Amino acid sequence: MIAPETHVTIPKTTQQLFAGFYALLFASLTFATVISKEDYGYPITDRFAATVVGTPENYAAQLPQNIPFRQRSITIFPERVTPDVFFYGSKLLYSVALQDRKAPLIFLIAGTGASHNGSKNVNMARAFYQAGFHVVSISSPTFNNFVIAASQTGVVGHAEKDAEDIYRVFEMIWAELKTDIEVTSFNVTGYSLGGFNAAFVSKLDEERQTFNFERVLLINPPVSLYNSISLLDRMVDNIPGGVDNFDRFVDRLIHAYTTTYQESTVAAGDDFLYRAYRALDLKDEELAALIGTSFRISSSSLVFTSDVMADYGYIKPKGLPLDRYSDLTLYNEMSLRLGFTDYYHEFFYPYYSGDYPEEMRDQFIAAISLRSIEDYLRNSTKSP
Repeated sequence: MIAPETHVTIPKTTQQLFAGFYALLFASLTFATVISKEDYGYPITDRFAATVVGTPENYAAQLPQNIPFRQRSITIFPERVTPDVFFYGSKLLYSVALQDRKAPLIFLIAGTGASHNGSKNVNMARAFYQAGFHVVSISSPTFNNFVIAASQTGVVGHAEKDAEDIYRVFEMIWAELKTDIEVTSFNVTGYSLGGFNAAFVSKLDEERQTFNFERVLLINPPVSLYNSISLLDRMVDNIPGGVDNFDRFVDRLIHAYTTTYQESTVAAGDDFLYRAYRALDLKDEELAALIGTSFRISSSSLVFTSDVMADYGYIKPKGLPLDRYSDLTLYNEMSLRLGFTDYYHEFFYPYYSGDYPEEMRDQFIAAISLRSIEDYLRNSTKSP
């Protein structure tokens, strides 16, 4: 789910390596509770391989290649002074694909670390546009641009506060669109973390009733964000030689990927990724390491961005200004050594704990999981 744009803390070549791989890694969130079936007709039976390579072309739905999917931008907080190191991110980027007639509208929320125009959101936009929807696609609240331009606090991962940020974005985008299109109903969906976010956005809409969503579709959401991310964090331990060989492992992946790219004549879609995976000839534990490494690269960007936006002093010294010319190498190296669970315990929880003085860490974890709104989800009539 890493976006094609360059994050400040990660070299562009590294991001390009993991852009496609990471787009599907949250299938791994279900590993702990896999239900096996002998033959379900899918050609990739290895769970790690299936997570990495995605859907082979022959199994993919037939979707239109060309839809009017256009990028737009919007200022969410006009009064915000964006740190100069993030000079490029002051406006929130999003995409739309609008029908030329009256139609239902659906909001798409990207998965962890993914952009509004990442491969999964683009494919979903094609499907919903083909089905007759106006489509509005936004980035994950964990995506660099969203943290900079649209997060109220800059410290993301809080289910209810992220929902408020997303809802604010929806309202402001709709305010710009409503004079241009006719809408018959509002709907919302998301995959992975985006599905998790959609659940809390739907509940918030019950209170505010700006949209009165007709249908809410959650695609493979994690029940507990913390538990799922902890699982992904631990996958880094599978790197041959341990985390001290992180750089060497990444270099090996980059070399294999670029070699396959140079020799391949197919586009860089799921089939290409499968060829790259085959060229690497990774064992199960190395595939787990690949998934964990992908997640670590994305989460390190999030942690650095949140720290700068909140000026918390977690990685960057509190009060130290960074501009577009600052050398970020040291911060990059440090952030890559930190897992998302480190971020949670050392930054996220202390940042929010003052708002919830009666809740211990375990209670706080439960309060920001889908279990906290279980009754609402169980009784909702908005599922397709």
